[in-house]
Amino acid sequence: MHTLATGQILAAGLATPSPSMTVDPDSVTPGFVGFAAMALIAVVVVFLIIDMLRRIRRAGYRADINEQLDAEAQAEAAVEATDVDDQDLDADDDPAADDPAGDDSPRDGGPAQR
Repeated sequence: MHTLATGQILAAGLATPSPSMTVDPDSVTPGFVGFAAMALIAVVVVFLIIDMLRRIRRAGYRADINEQLDAEAQAEAAVEATDVDDQDLDADDDPAADDPAGDDSPRDGGPAQR
């Protein structure tokens, strides 16, 4: 029995003690200041997300408008190019347009041949 009593004494001396609270648990929590800081961060993040979405939407609208303006400019350029080509073709069909002297040229038999 003597060995049993010695084993219990040794086991009692080697056991780890349970930690005792040395700090007040109410003072360890973040409290109102921590809550206010986290709430402020959350509100700022929400406003940043809203602003980012607004800017992305605006950029999309601007890109759409720029595409429309480019398409209109290309269409106008194509119409002007066809108008110029049509005018060149009309000028080529008129023989008087080729004559720089106009109606008084000797080729027409006008007054210059007297």
